[in-house]
Amino acid sequence: MWTRQQLTYAFRGVGLSADDVVLVHSSLRKLGPVEGGADTVIEALLEAVGPGGTLALPTHTWKVVNADQPVFHQTLTPSNVGVLTNVFRKRPGVIRGLHPTHSVAAIGARAAELLAGHELDDTPCSATSPYGRLRDWGGKVLIIGEALNCCTFFHGCEQWAGMPWAVSQRPVQLYSITAEGRVIPVSLHHHIVGTWDCYPRLEPYLLDVGALRIGRLGECPLRLLDARAAADWLIAKLHQDPGIILPENKIPAKG
Repeated sequence: MWTRQQLTYAFRGVGLSADDVVLVHSSLRKLGPVEGGADTVIEALLEAVGPGGTLALPTHTWKVVNADQPVFHQTLTPSNVGVLTNVFRKRPGVIRGLHPTHSVAAIGARAAELLAGHELDDTPCSATSPYGRLRDWGGKVLIIGEALNCCTFFHGCEQWAGMPWAVSQRPVQLYSITAEGRVIPVSLHHHIVGTWDCYPRLEPYLLDVGALRIGRLGECPLRLLDARAAADWLIAKLHQDPGIILPENKIPAKG
């Protein structure tokens, strides 16, 4: 079984540092047995960024919050993106954002600032969302056990680049309910084209420009993305060649 010390060493080895702001995607199954389970993984991540850092995890609910079931509750609606995210959102001191489909939970020095106002956005990944702030603040995205296809941050890059497929033209009416019971209407333009399966194509380019580092913990891959460097490269690349992350049947004809 992995121990907290081994996990912390591996996370620092791939590039996490004290005072980092980091968003973590994870597969506990691919990480393997951990002494103490999910809480130990979280403790190791907190140790890696230190008391001055900020740890965030996606607590997305897009599988269950939609036009047919339009209500998200800050504390009652479970995350649909993994065991670690549901353990994390319930920990003392963790704040969960109020976006109805793409909420983020965070703890640490800049947690409240990272999440503030996400429920006011009319898209999942605006420039002022937690994903946009990761870019602006020079934050990082750590992916434990998965490939780049799970990286929501790239959806933000598509939107910030102004790609026409990034979000729907027509919004859907959703509602976020705070822990105290306040109801917040959210008119949301959601993602419409499934580009995530194409994100692994970006890996060699991101490695080449120094925006991605890859490490391992046993058989489990660790990928650490420099949010600002990755976004700067990808946005420029999308303007040149939008087909780099589009399925072949969605690539617009030239001319």
